[in-house]
Amino acid sequence: MSDKTVSRTRVIAAPANEIFNILADPTRHPEIDGSGSVRKARLTDPERLELGSRFGMDMHIGVPYRITNTVVEYEQDRLIAWRHFGRHRWRYELEPVDGGTRVIESFDWSTSPIGKLLELARYPQRHGPHIEETLERLEAAVTSGA
Repeated sequence: MSDKTVSRTRVIAAPANEIFNILADPTRHPEIDGSGSVRKARLTDPERLELGSRFGMDMHIGVPYRITNTVVEYEQDRLIAWRHFGRHRWRYELEPVDGGTRVIESFDWSTSPIGKLLELARYPQRHGPHIEETLERLEAAVTSGA
């Protein structure tokens, strides 16, 4: 990881494939989003994400807007990452461990041409608690069996 990455880790008592199924389903993203900004997936989205999939979200940060993401990293049951036009990435890495799966969620702005702007807006610093909340919601979603 670079110094342009914010990450948090959580061990979830569930198999990696069950966790990955939630991450690869864009309709579940509003349910697990810890930032409160993801409102809903657009109906034209693919049912399941894979490398190269494009999917849209209705968002709200101060004002409502829409964003289209592209899956740019993908390894079934192990890794999924997406980005939008700003080219910063949201990445999930899954590793089986005793008692479940270690999930690492990262916000990586090293690939973004607006990285300095993100830093000036203190977005990376504010993202850590959002990641923690997302991992908590992801755990609740997978362990509830919903």
